[in-house]
Amino acid sequence: MDSDHRASNAHFAKGLARAFAGAILFGLPLLMTMEMWWLGFTMPAWKLVLLLALFFPFLVLLSWHAGFEKTFSWRDDVVDALVAYAVGFVASTLVLWLLGELRPGLSMRELVGKVSLQAVPASIGALLSQSQLGEHDASQSPRGGADTYGGELFIMMVGALFLAFNMAPTEEMVLIAVNLSDLATCGLILASLVAMHIFVYGAAFRGKPEDHRAASSLSVLLRFTVVGYALACLVSAYMLWTFGRLDGLALAPALQVTAVLGFPAAIGAAAARLIL
Repeated sequence: MDSDHRASNAHFAKGLARAFAGAILFGLPLLMTMEMWWLGFTMPAWKLVLLLALFFPFLVLLSWHAGFEKTFSWRDDVVDALVAYAVGFVASTLVLWLLGELRPGLSMRELVGKVSLQAVPASIGALLSQSQLGEHDASQSPRGGADTYGGELFIMMVGALFLAFNMAPTEEMVLIAVNLSDLATCGLILASLVAMHIFVYGAAFRGKPEDHRAASSLSVLLRFTVVGYALACLVSAYMLWTFGRLDGLALAPALQVTAVLGFPAAIGAAAARLIL
């Protein structure tokens, strides 16, 4: 029993180490982004609390699909999500301190805001560490029903978030949208759909779902590409709204900014099956 207990602790410690590595790997681009430093204390506190609250069930589902250790019940997944948040907070605090962004004299609001905002993407990296950094076992992946339609859509949403979160805080999204004509925006939307469809479902890439071989091209286009792009745009719109990039914009400009961010988000959604 003692040897089994030690082996279990060693396995968890190894998973935890991978979680810290994943948190830093995924969160580092944002941890070194000036806009994220500012947003940590300029964005409304209620938006930050809402972001943390909404991401918790997302992390639970992500643990079910690709957590940093094997889980056997929803209770385990909730614990994994809590651990991922804790890892995200610790990793973010450590890196921001090393970068000199957490220093004496800062207000508590600024300290908590900076760390809390950065902990969200870092916690995602912590949970993705198993699929990206861990030892792969084909018999155990995917663990959480990713072969179902709902599971595939969730994985696409994770991929969309993977890229959207890194770009939504930047001012370039708005600047690009301002310089686009209505016709160019429509072309970007079409290019997003075409690229998304070709990237995974039109080409024989690793991760192509088995049922696509039997389904018609129209069925795959409607059920995965179109729906996946809609999810990518919803994720993009929420991230832009959270970071205040839609503040003061009329409907048409807001849709243009969403379409701009929707392009990389769509690519992320299409590539999600290749990395999860």
